[in-house]
Amino acid sequence: MIDKELLDILACPSCKSAVRLENEKIVCANPKCGLKYPIKDGIPVMLIDEAEK
Repeated sequence: MIDKELLDILACPSCKSAVRLENEKIVCANPKCGLKYPIKDGIPVMLIDEAEK
């Protein structure tokens, strides 16, 4: 599980918007972007190349 304090400081690398935790993925809160970043071994992988739309 990702710590809330960590979520508060993370931002989407693509559009710089806030992110939220959703179904074991980090999701961009900006509806125009909406990229979903994976969490591997408890670590968010905040790379645009690894994100899903």
